[in-house]
Amino acid sequence: MSPRSASANEEMRRRSRERLLQATVELIGERGYEATTLADIADRAGAARGLVSYYFPGKRQLLQSAVHRVMHMELEAGLERPPCARDGRERLARAIDAILGLARDRPLLMRTHMAGILQAEGFIQCPEQQRLAHLLHDTVAAYGSPDPDTDYPLLRALLMGAVVAVLLPGAPMPFERLRAELFHRYGLDWDLGVPPGPEPPPAGA
Repeated sequence: MSPRSASANEEMRRRSRERLLQATVELIGERGYEATTLADIADRAGAARGLVSYYFPGKRQLLQSAVHRVMHMELEAGLERPPCARDGRERLARAIDAILGLARDRPLLMRTHMAGILQAEGFIQCPEQQRLAHLLHDTVAAYGSPDPDTDYPLLRALLMGAVVAVLLPGAPMPFERLRAELFHRYGLDWDLGVPPGPEPPPAGA
């Protein structure tokens, strides 16, 4: 039997990594962060325990990569959803809805992710985060920003702040209000993207 080519080996590594990332999202969504072990993740992914350590230095880094993958997939799906968005304002509206919608629809996963970012490890650069950043950067450019390199980090910060506000224990802000504020900040009409209702909430609601 002839040895596998370099490209075949690379594809196997990519698939193994993605199985680990998907298993992480599933298990933490089911059990929470503390109740999920690296061995559990390896078992769910059908991988050897040592493979987790080969790709990721620890569980927190694995979680960040897994959530960044989910965010990238949601953003990409939102931007490409028929009819495919070509207008820059529509693309930015869909981007806001995709990221903010994850806080509404997957609160345990996103709360765990945000808590990890605020801990000692901080914000971790990884291939999944870089793909997400590239797509958001392109969205800011399509929106018409004269300086996407400056405006992309601002959009990222605003989205992170809005996600935290949706998830804040004991004092969450309504998803609709936060969406309205972000849309107002960027001059976007309420009916762009995927509006959660026919009209924006009244001021102060």
